[in-house]
Amino acid sequence: MCAKNDGPGEGAAPSKSEQTRALILETAMRLFRERGYDRTTMRAIATEAGVSVGNAYYYFEGKEHLIQGFYDRIAAEHRLVVREILDRETELEARLAGVLKAWLDIATPYHEFAVQFFKNAADPDSPLSPFSPESEHARSQAIGVHREVLAGSGTKVAPELREMLPELMWLAQMGLVLYWIFDRTEDRARSHRLAERGARITARSVALARFRVLRPLVREVHELFTDFLPGLTKALPDPAKPRRTAPAEHGRPAPLG
Repeated sequence: MCAKNDGPGEGAAPSKSEQTRALILETAMRLFRERGYDRTTMRAIATEAGVSVGNAYYYFEGKEHLIQGFYDRIAAEHRLVVREILDRETELEARLAGVLKAWLDIATPYHEFAVQFFKNAADPDSPLSPFSPESEHARSQAIGVHREVLAGSGTKVAPELREMLPELMWLAQMGLVLYWIFDRTEDRARSHRLAERGARITARSVALARFRVLRPLVREVHELFTDFLPGLTKALPDPAKPRRTAPAEHGRPAPLG
């Protein structure tokens, strides 16, 4: 079953199925924080959630799908929170700084889990990588936010750069996320300062990109990333290198349905 975290329509009460799915995901996130990702099994998650192992596998095919559910949840919550910022602010710097700091605030409860989990997500062959095909839904949601940041600002952007700039802005956010993971300052204060300064530099760079002489440089930077980060293209992983998958857990039942 797909791990995409599509919730009920706005204003609709969640169904029993959606409640069960949310319970399993919340339980998994708690156990990942308490025990670590590698030491938490699907059986333990099912037991703690009070559901059968078969039910847990019905909603999520494995731990990796739970992480994709987590990615989707963070992305959906972020889109909701930034709505007020994007409706209020018109300057690119303020819009981008608000969006980046909102992500840091949403992710705060998961900081210690992110530290434990990083070694899995950092593996370029892992489906848990933010650049993997499996992460495409959450990645597209995040890039979509940056597209809104840019489109709703008063900054003039050349038509030829409108598609590539949101992807570059998302890559800058990934750099911020990496810094945040290792940030040990109180309340991740340095990460918030980095978000503000990064937004200022990005806004100035985008403004300068309106000059025709600098557009080839922007295109070259974008091509550099799309050539070397397959997650931004439809390129497949290196076929010579087998993809890493989580080992099957002993006694795993077949998914229901």
